[in-house]
Amino acid sequence: MEVKYTTHFLSRLEDIFAESDYVLRYEKGNFNSGYCILKDTKIAIVNKYYTLEGKINSLMEILKVVELSTEKMSDKNIKLYKEISDKAIA
Repeated sequence: MEVKYTTHFLSRLEDIFAESDYVLRYEKGNFNSGYCILKDTKIAIVNKYYTLEGKINSLMEILKVVELSTEKMSDKNIKLYKEISDKAIA
């Protein structure tokens, strides 16, 4: 899968979180990896001062490590989510 560092691709990644049981928030903070995952409350926090490329990389990394429910996702978002999570396994 080719990653495109555009605002449209960032929006597609944000849509995956919007249709899942995780809440995505952009906050200031000095997280070592650029993001923080609160698994018990299902909240993912990304550093809001990150560049577009940093935000996309952080969201993709989060999608690789968390299990999202695909019940409420559209077919297009399920396909993208599977591509990203399968890339982590390979």
